[in-house]
Amino acid sequence: MRLPLTLCLLILATLFSRAETRRLMIPGSHGNLSAVIETPDLRQGQKCPMVMIMHGFMGSKDSPLEKMIAEKLLSAGIASIRFDFNGHGESEGEFIDMTVPNEIEDAIKVHSYVSGLPYVSSIGVTGHSQGGVVASMLAGKLGKKKVRSVVLMAPAAVLRDDAIRGNTMGKIYDPLNPPEYIEMWNGKKLGRDYMLTAFSLPIYETASAYTGHTCIIHGTGDRVVPYTYGLRFHDIWKGSEYHQLEAEDHGFSKDLDRAATLSADFLITHLK
Repeated sequence: MRLPLTLCLLILATLFSRAETRRLMIPGSHGNLSAVIETPDLRQGQKCPMVMIMHGFMGSKDSPLEKMIAEKLLSAGIASIRFDFNGHGESEGEFIDMTVPNEIEDAIKVHSYVSGLPYVSSIGVTGHSQGGVVASMLAGKLGKKKVRSVVLMAPAAVLRDDAIRGNTMGKIYDPLNPPEYIEMWNGKKLGRDYMLTAFSLPIYETASAYTGHTCIIHGTGDRVVPYTYGLRFHDIWKGSEYHQLEAEDHGFSKDLDRAATLSADFLITHLK
């Protein structure tokens, strides 16, 4: 007996889930975080890896690099979640209250959310600039059972040295008694708590506890975060993969596709 077309389509719909882009809000450290989840075509009951993509200082989930990585992962059958940290983009919270420790709290809450999704088999993370610092410390805190692989892109571990010098993004202050805030560009104010917590932030100490698959991508032309900070991650993570991109800047503007491809390919290799 031939089944009606509508019934056939209904049966197929229950067996397959189409690729989907979904916007949502996830509770974070300072209010709700704006996020985008992209999932590939999945059969009923099928699972796939998930990658958390984390933007840098004053960046957003919709930056070209973050979106490009998500697209490359999706084409390989891997889901991703991009989200704005507190005080950034479309997320709640004030920029003046943002610190690296509360961004780590944000990341832990996002990790907890995606861990509970029924189709997620494993989780990897990639982060650019300050997002790379967050990714490294998140991995060190959670371990390789919860974070399968990590990619750092121009990781901004320099932020601790900047705070000790009292010079953050060219803004000079007394590191032992920082002001209530310092004026950044676009009218943003960087708060005192950011400077105080950055002063003693155990970046490498926390990251060194991670023993999973790791990759660092850094450009020799990076004037915001010298590539030697990426090299130190490579040194503490024995067996890590390291890509030093000649003359590339902090935002990988010379060849954004190459940087995104390196990140996505590493995650695809170690998550699938």
